[in-house]
Amino acid sequence: MNRPLTDTAPTPIPVYGDADRALAAIYGDHYRCLVRLALLLVQDLTTAEDVVQDSFVAMHTAWRRRRDSDEALAYLRRSVVNRSRSAPRHRTMTERDACLHGPGIAGAELGALPSPEHPAVADALRSLPARQREALVLSYYGDLPEAQVAAAMGVGQGAVRRHLERATAALQAVVGTGP
Repeated sequence: MNRPLTDTAPTPIPVYGDADRALAAIYGDHYRCLVRLALLLVQDLTTAEDVVQDSFVAMHTAWRRRRDSDEALAYLRRSVVNRSRSAPRHRTMTERDACLHGPGIAGAELGALPSPEHPAVADALRSLPARQREALVLSYYGDLPEAQVAAAMGVGQGAVRRHLERATAALQAVVGTGP
């Protein structure tokens, strides 16, 4: 199932307007696709939801510096990618603390997100290094152009191409369709 991480017809958002109303509109239009992005990067729904929520909080704080809705969405994507990178460290600390405080509660969006159609693909994706996985998820699943992938990852377009080439070769080796 290849659902793009970007929505097809986002509502124009007046960025210099009220931050609460504008972010509520962005949240309504893009929350699910941002959670799917984070889920593919961290492989845990609760952590993915936390990553997206934290990104929206950071966006609210940085609202006055955003120039337009595209820039706001790019900021959110980059925030989700960056927070997904640090999620494993945070998860380790949280799990250690959870032993002291009891079990957690499952995320609210569990039923709303699709289960992977091909577990082998999900396993292969998990086996990739983080940067290669990020590039693949943003580029193919997110259907973003190379420039937006580079912006979301905080790297140049040449690095995105290298990550995609290496990830594709690694996946082909795992699936057995390699050269």
